[in-house]
Amino acid sequence: MKVMAAIPAIAALALLAAGLPRALAGTFEDEAEAAARSWLGLLDAGDYAQSWRAAAAHFRHSITQPDWVSRVSAVRGPLGSVKSRQLSSARVAHSLPGAPDGEYVVLEFHTSYEHKAEATETVTPMKDPDGRWRVSGYYIR
Repeated sequence: MKVMAAIPAIAALALLAAGLPRALAGTFEDEAEAAARSWLGLLDAGDYAQSWRAAAAHFRHSITQPDWVSRVSAVRGPLGSVKSRQLSSARVAHSLPGAPDGEYVVLEFHTSYEHKAEATETVTPMKDPDGRWRVSGYYIR
């Protein structure tokens, strides 16, 4: 009889344990999204130099600040101001092409600009060595 009584408890523990990684991933994704949105706010404000300073170490080592400012202003400037931005997907990754292994979340946003009705922004925050989430990649199409 004691064995039969333990089965529901074991089943309940198994269900809780199965949900645990999903709950942790949600927190993981939420923190990465908050970092991405804060960083995107710098781009939206035209503060491209500060966006470089706020980016992940890997990002800053991949491109100089003057080159980043030149490239991003050439792409973002003509689009005008952001009218709307909606998160469309989030994917956790531990390995990405051309990047060191680590903790990443690849976020895609459907964004509408003053001069471009539909665009997709891909923003990839990573957990830096100090434990903080910072953007390590940005792509717009």
